[in-house]
Amino acid sequence: MERLDLTALDARHLRRRRRVVEATPDLEQPMRVRVDGRELLNFCSNDYLGLRSHPELIRAAGECMRQHGFGAGASHLVTGHSFEHQALEQELAAFTGRERALLFSSGYMANLGVVSALSTRHDLIVADRLNHASLLDAARLAGARLRRYPHLQAAGAAQALALASDRDAAMLVTDGVFSMDGDIAPVSDLAALAAQYDATFMVDDAHGLGVLGASGGGTLEQAGLDARAVPVLVGTLGKALGSFGAFVAGDEALIEWLIQRARTYVYTTALPPAIAAATRAALKLVKDEPWRRERLQALVTRFRAGAAAHGLPLSASLTPIQPVIVGDPGRALALSESLNAQGFWVSAIRPPTVPQGSARLRVTLSAAHEEAQVDALIAALASAFEREALPV
Repeated sequence: MERLDLTALDARHLRRRRRVVEATPDLEQPMRVRVDGRELLNFCSNDYLGLRSHPELIRAAGECMRQHGFGAGASHLVTGHSFEHQALEQELAAFTGRERALLFSSGYMANLGVVSALSTRHDLIVADRLNHASLLDAARLAGARLRRYPHLQAAGAAQALALASDRDAAMLVTDGVFSMDGDIAPVSDLAALAAQYDATFMVDDAHGLGVLGASGGGTLEQAGLDARAVPVLVGTLGKALGSFGAFVAGDEALIEWLIQRARTYVYTTALPPAIAAATRAALKLVKDEPWRRERLQALVTRFRAGAAAHGLPLSASLTPIQPVIVGDPGRALALSESLNAQGFWVSAIRPPTVPQGSARLRVTLSAAHEEAQVDALIAALASAFEREALPV
């Protein structure tokens, strides 16, 4: 059993602490939140399109609760699968260009369910070294052989896939947009490798869906990849869609197999129907309001230009996730606290969430931010670096 040494975590500046969000004072400005008694501008949320407090989501959820109550009452395979769940699955399948979709309670549960249902201890799982923790845990849960290749390096994936024997199956799994770095997987190259080695290709596009692509179809739409190239697609509902939960999309056989074998689907209570109803409203807004993606990309461009003008150390990300790499966990915490004092909420991300030596501020942008707020954040960041005597 691991020793419960919280003092050691404190000494290394690695202890995580929760902060209490008391309210969003004005639902029309969802990036303004009251935290621990202070009003802050939120620049660390995954609400990329500003939908979590949209009136249409609130209306849809309220109407559904009046008809169905709140909780689902049971798992999908008992009595918990409502009309709203069924309708959302059909709409997600159509949105992603796949035959069917299956709802899960979270992205973590979706990844665990899919990988463990499709793999055995005889199989090989090839994964990007910086994949989300749920994908790595899923491989371990399945008991399969796990080979991790250097981040974004398709050549490394090819070397790992070559280790699969003719009698064993292989899976190639990657994030679409990486949650802590904001960079995008070389999905076209990886899809070609999966076809070459007859491997099942799975993409977790939690941070790409709704954000990338002309219609918000995500990393795969942006790359022009269809269901044949990427047969297993995982997406979450709690980021750009502003809701909660996750889904897996694929062909008929895949979804039917998951219904039978994905333990994180079979043995858990279904999402409340009201959440499914709100997500349906969000999905319609993603399709009907492309201006949200356009505005978001304009704010990303503005932030990067302003940060570059101040010499701030940004990573090479063109997505709403804009990490400011610091390196030392203590310095990352000091910068976060300095921003907090100036009225901005930007989290310090430290190991083990990110590799040793790459502690950072994880700035995230939303279509709900204003240009003046982005400019103010840039000025505050520059001031924080100067105040902490850090090089820019």
